[in-house]
Amino acid sequence: MTSQPTLAKAESGPGGPGEPGPGLHAGLKNRHLSMIAIGGVIGAGLFVGSSSGIATAGPGILLSYALVGMLVVLVMRMLGEMSAANPTSGSFSAHADRALGRWAGFSIGWLYWFFWVVVLAVEATAGAKILEGWIPAVPQWGWALIVMVVLTATNLVSVSSYGEFEFWFAGIKVVAIGAFVVVGGLAVFGVLPGVDSAKAGLGNLTDHGGFLPNGPGAILTGVLLVVFSFMGSEIATLAAGESEDPQRAVTKSTNSIIWRIGVFYLGSIFVVVTLLPWNDPSIKQEGSYVAALDSLGIAHAGQLMNFIVLTSVLSCLNSGLYTASRMAFSLGERGDAPKVFARTTSRGVPLAAIIASVVFGFVAVFFNYRFPDSVFLFLVNSSGAVALFVWLVICLSQLRMRKIIQAESPEKLIVKMWLYPYLTWATAALIVFVLGYMLTDTEGASSGRTTVLLSLAVAGVVVLIALVKESRIKAKAKADSVQADVS
Repeated sequence: MTSQPTLAKAESGPGGPGEPGPGLHAGLKNRHLSMIAIGGVIGAGLFVGSSSGIATAGPGILLSYALVGMLVVLVMRMLGEMSAANPTSGSFSAHADRALGRWAGFSIGWLYWFFWVVVLAVEATAGAKILEGWIPAVPQWGWALIVMVVLTATNLVSVSSYGEFEFWFAGIKVVAIGAFVVVGGLAVFGVLPGVDSAKAGLGNLTDHGGFLPNGPGAILTGVLLVVFSFMGSEIATLAAGESEDPQRAVTKSTNSIIWRIGVFYLGSIFVVVTLLPWNDPSIKQEGSYVAALDSLGIAHAGQLMNFIVLTSVLSCLNSGLYTASRMAFSLGERGDAPKVFARTTSRGVPLAAIIASVVFGFVAVFFNYRFPDSVFLFLVNSSGAVALFVWLVICLSQLRMRKIIQAESPEKLIVKMWLYPYLTWATAALIVFVLGYMLTDTEGASSGRTTVLLSLAVAGVVVLIALVKESRIKAKAKADSVQADVS
């Protein structure tokens, strides 16, 4: 009978594995963690990508967002259970390492790192386009370089520096979208003067072909369009390892995920589809949020939204670099990446992990400008389904970790997954279903099928490397044991 693996230890301090420095510092204050948790669910994808979802599913896009939102709430509950019991910068990768085996922690950790370094390039380019529109004297590649350098410097200073920047970036997003929901809601219910009452109103949910004008199947298609805008919810659990009170931070962010998704996603999309008919041409031409702001008579709506999107982009870049570097740090600490990644400066900054992440980010930016339709498209597609892979691994890890925690440290079960294990299995099944449904999407160079197949191919290569590495470690351990017996 095999013994159960023990719980992972909290992030090491002085003298930790591969870490001659002082280790990671608890430099994130509670207000930083709170805003990181709130802002983590508001990505640029919400502002930029929602118009295509509305065009596809009509008002029924609310059900698509609700379905994915429910999925994220359940996954975050599982992750919260494991992370509250054992806060670590490796988060779900470290949990998978303990629950499923070294190969799982290695694989999902590197895939997640790969996802975020590609995101760095996507977001840097998106931000550069906006900045070039404002100051065309600086070329787009120049702006991409500037924002990458500035945010790299921010992350290199200290974790509190990252936290402070993210606090203000996320704060702007939260205030902006909160104001949009309040003002838009007043307009929808006829309280706000000067709004076109012929267009705005709850009637927009059913008056233009019904709530599901393109049929029930459009809900699932909408899911594919919106699911990736939710990536980032898990960042708070990674950052908790460097907070003043990790357990409290994880518990608080996990418990608040429901209202955060309800207000920022469902609330804002509800406002958009009730302010304007879902098939209004302005939604597609200007973007859903710009069109909604225009309908409210807000001056310079386009530039205002560009500022909000830029803030979201910079926030995503800032968090993406932080997240990638901490995952690299955790992999280095566990021996799944070069040991230099686990070394920190006197300020508790994993210098090599940050530099390696940003270098790959710069390389991806170069590919975006030099080979946008070949190399960069491959990078984007091959990392596109990683979010779903991560969520699936969290489900499988939690099934095992609950038993381990109950056996070894039941008092650490502060956050508990609801209806365990049935709801965990149901969540895993839903994720597999979404991945399967993506295979039916065959339109375009970035179709769902292409994304899933390329992501699976890359994941297969990483898993193969992990298994080979693990088998070599076991073979070496066995050889050492035999040699010790002989001697």
